[in-house]
Amino acid sequence: MAARFVCRWIHVLALAALLPVGGIRAQEAAGEKGAGEKLPADKAAASPELAGIWAGELNLGVAKLRLVVEFKKQEDGGYAGTMDSPDQNAFGMPIDEVLLDKQSIKFTMKKIGGAYAGELSANGKEIKGTWKQGLLSLPLVLKPGEKAGPLARPQEPKAPLPYRSEEVTYEDSKSGIKFAGTLTLPKEGGPFPAVLLISGSGPQDRNEEIAGHKPFLVLADYLTRRGIAVLRVDDRGIGGTSGKPLESTIEDHASDALAGVAFLKSRAEIDRTKIGLVGHSEGGLVAPAAAVRSREVAFIVLLAGTGVTGEEILYRQGELIAVAGGATPEAAAKNVALQRKLFAVLKNETDQAAAQAKVEAIAAEQIALLSDEEKKQLEGLEEIGKQQLKMLFTPWFRHFLTYDPAPVLAQVKCPVLAINGEKDLQVDPKQNLPTIEAALKAGGHANFVIQELPGLNHLFQTCKTGSPSEYGQIEETFNPAALTAVGDWIAKQAAAK
Repeated sequence: MAARFVCRWIHVLALAALLPVGGIRAQEAAGEKGAGEKLPADKAAASPELAGIWAGELNLGVAKLRLVVEFKKQEDGGYAGTMDSPDQNAFGMPIDEVLLDKQSIKFTMKKIGGAYAGELSANGKEIKGTWKQGLLSLPLVLKPGEKAGPLARPQEPKAPLPYRSEEVTYEDSKSGIKFAGTLTLPKEGGPFPAVLLISGSGPQDRNEEIAGHKPFLVLADYLTRRGIAVLRVDDRGIGGTSGKPLESTIEDHASDALAGVAFLKSRAEIDRTKIGLVGHSEGGLVAPAAAVRSREVAFIVLLAGTGVTGEEILYRQGELIAVAGGATPEAAAKNVALQRKLFAVLKNETDQAAAQAKVEAIAAEQIALLSDEEKKQLEGLEEIGKQQLKMLFTPWFRHFLTYDPAPVLAQVKCPVLAINGEKDLQVDPKQNLPTIEAALKAGGHANFVIQELPGLNHLFQTCKTGSPSEYGQIEETFNPAALTAVGDWIAKQAAAK
C-alpha cells in the first residue's frame, strides 16, 4: 500500500487496488475462450518446462498480496494460464498470452491491464521478474507452489433471501453525478425506516469491498432482515456511478449523501421521517456534514468515525500501524517527523508546482539518509511511493488533511451513535471517541451514544493486533455484537415518535 519511509501514513482503507476483484470471478473466467495464445511448437521445444502451479507475493508495504499462477501445456507445445489472487477472493483470471523463449517468460492479462516479465532460473525452480499494472511496477518472484482455495466468508448472504433486492439508479441535479446502487427492502409491510450507507476514504464500491470482505453487503443484509430498508451506492467514479473521486471533498460527498436521502424519500416503501445515515471511517465525517445541512436526516451512525483533523488521524495511524508491523518506537517517531514536514508544505504552499517540488525534495532527502539495508527494503516500492506522493496534491487529500469535524459535530441535532473497535489502528478510539463526545456536548446535544467495542479492528472484525495486514486473513466480516449494537440502536430510533 505504501512505501516504508515516505508514505506509509496514507489513510489505509483500500489495501490493494492492483487486481480488481469486482466483475472478475472464477466462473466468468472459466467461460472465456482464447484464454491463452499458444507459443509455436518449434520455439516451445527449445524452452524449459513451465507447466504447473507457481506462487509468489507482491510487497505492498503494510500488506502482502499472494498471487498464484497456473500454466498448462497445450497440444502444440505452447502454454495457457490463469492467475488467482486469494487475498482478494479472485480466482481463475485468464492470462491472454504466454511467451516462453529459453529462460525468458512473459505473460499479459488484458482485462486487468497487467503484465509480467521474468527469467527462469537454471534449475527451473524460480522465476524472478516484475509485475506491472497501470503505473505500478513491483518485483514478483514465483516459485513452485500450491493452489489456495477461496477465503471463507460465512456471513455473506446466500439465496434465497427473505427480502427484496433492487438495482437502482438516480441523479443529483446539482452536481450532475449519476449514482448506481442496491436497495434492499423487507418483503411485507411498510413504509419502512431506511438508512444510506456511506463508505470510507478512497473510491469504494457499494459493498465497501476490501481484502475479500464485503462489510456493507453483510451490514445491509443484517439490517434488512430486521425490517430496515438499506441503500448502498457505488462511490464517485466506481461501478455504475459517474464522477472523479479524488477531485471531490467531504463536502461533495455530503451532497452525494443528501442525493441518496432524496432518492429514498421518493420511494413509497420508505418512511420519509425515518431516514438515517450510516458512515464508516471517512463516512463518519460525511454523515454529520450532511445532517447539519438537512433536517430530513433523522439519525446518524458513525462507524469508526473521527473527531480530530485528518492530519492528527494520520499521525496516530502511521505510528500505530508502524509499531504493529514491527517498527521500533524510534522509527515510528521518525516517520511522524517526516509526515509533519510534508504536511507543513501542503498547508502553507498554495502553488501546486512549488508544493510538489518541495515535497519531492523532502522525500529525496529522506531517502538519502537511509542505510544501504533500508534502501534495499524500498526496492520495488518506488512506484507506490510516487503514486502516493501524487495523492497528496489531490483536492480530496488537501481537504481531508485540515478538515476538523468538531465544529460540525457541535451543530448536529439528530440522534447519534458513535462506535469504534478497541483495536482500531486506523482510527484510534482513544483519540477519537472522547473528542466526538466533547463536540456533541459542546453543542448541547443530549441524544447520543458513544461505545468502544472490545477486541475489534477498523472493519469491526474480531482480531489479534488490529493491523490492516490481518483483514484478509480473518473469516469474520462484521462482528455479530457490533451488528447488534447498530441494529438495536437504529430500531430504537425507528420506534421513537
